Amino acid sequence: MKPINREILHIALPSIVSNITVPLLGLVDVAITGHLGSAAYVGAIAIGGMLFNVVYWIFAFLRMGTSGLTSQALGAGKHEDTLMWLLRSQVLGLSIALLLLLLQVPIRELALLVMQPTEEIRTLTITYYNICIWGAPATLGLFGLNGWFIGMQNSKIPMAIAITQNVVNILASLCFVFGLGMKVEGVACGTLIAQWSGFLMGIFLCWHFIGKPRIGFEKNFANIGRSISRKKLFYRQSMSRFFEVNRDIFFRTICMVCVMLFFTSAGSWQGEVILAVNTLLMQLYLLVSYIMDGFANAGEAMSGKYYGAGDRGALQQTVRHLFGWGFLMATAFTLIYVVGGKPFLGLLTDEPSVLKASADYVWWAYLIPFVSTGAFMWDGIFIGLTASRQMLQSMFVAAVTFFVLYYLLRTPLGNHGLWTAFLGYMFVRGLVQTILYRREIKTDC
Repeated sequence: MKPINREILHIALPSIVSNITVPLLGLVDVAITGHLGSAAYVGAIAIGGMLFNVVYWIFAFLRMGTSGLTSQALGAGKHEDTLMWLLRSQVLGLSIALLLLLLQVPIRELALLVMQPTEEIRTLTITYYNICIWGAPATLGLFGLNGWFIGMQNSKIPMAIAITQNVVNILASLCFVFGLGMKVEGVACGTLIAQWSGFLMGIFLCWHFIGKPRIGFEKNFANIGRSISRKKLFYRQSMSRFFEVNRDIFFRTICMVCVMLFFTSAGSWQGEVILAVNTLLMQLYLLVSYIMDGFANAGEAMSGKYYGAGDRGALQQTVRHLFGWGFLMATAFTLIYVVGGKPFLGLLTDEPSVLKASADYVWWAYLIPFVSTGAFMWDGIFIGLTASRQMLQSMFVAAVTFFVLYYLLRTPLGNHGLWTAFLGYMFVRGLVQTILYRREIKTDC
């Protein structure tokens, strides 16, 4: 196997494991509350979980921006800068977390106003939210740490942290709920403990990682540490670049959240059966995304490193090999979905009406892997190159495409029009990024 491929897999495989473990935190909470004797507990966890997912998703730029800037500094041999980007991500993450804590009541009430749950679910959701919100500093801090680790070409540590969080969450939640007789507050406490355990573990492993001689810090880490000052940390040009990259990724994420939330809402407008069908098919999309995002993480780390090092040849090889792996995975998933898509949906639900309706739409899942490959691969590469403005431009065009296609096709095609709009959105993301890479980025690399 060629060295580039080995390097890709070295980063991608642990990232895939990490990605797969992420939804387990929510699934564990749902599974535990599902045995408490009331559907209201499950509803509260679902609403509370969705609220935090949206909030944290918006601030995912803390991971992506840190990853690209760190990998470029590493490639250029600027070890002090890699530490600076880590510290800046932690300062920004803590600042945002403090703002979320200060505004926790308005955020909670606005979310409940939009979702309009029953009074019982509302009360339980407030209990869950009031506990889990105190995990914001840990969650946002871990975003920066994970981005830094990936930028430093290490995805094994984020994988270890993700696995540890899930183990802690399971044990703590089971202890609180079934051992101490707590209800939704026990599940919330388990989640909170898991979040802080992961963050503290990340800090410890970060300190240990920095001291390893193979990354060039062992000899001069003490000097670097002493040389870091407030003036250097908040150096105007560096902070301007940091906020510029993160600002573009932030608005890009807003566009993405709007599309995903609207997709769910548009399905619900067509009735509970169509909503259930779309939810099941979206699981097939998410499964593809977990795998593709692993290779995208490799793209972040490697493209940034080679760009920072000025190694144009290695960068172009990385791009070619990443797309090779992407299309290989797309082929594999397409075959898997064609053969096992319907049986897989049968494992997720035994509701006859949903299964019958899904037969009319499952073929959309067959198109997902190839249509979305370009978007996933380019996302990783663009993050590594800190081409955040181009990421925002491509996402904006794709989001506009989604809404235009939906409103043109919703009447004649119904739910097929919704899926046409969604796949068009994914395809246009990749297409526009391809054009921007060739026109604006490749010549500068």
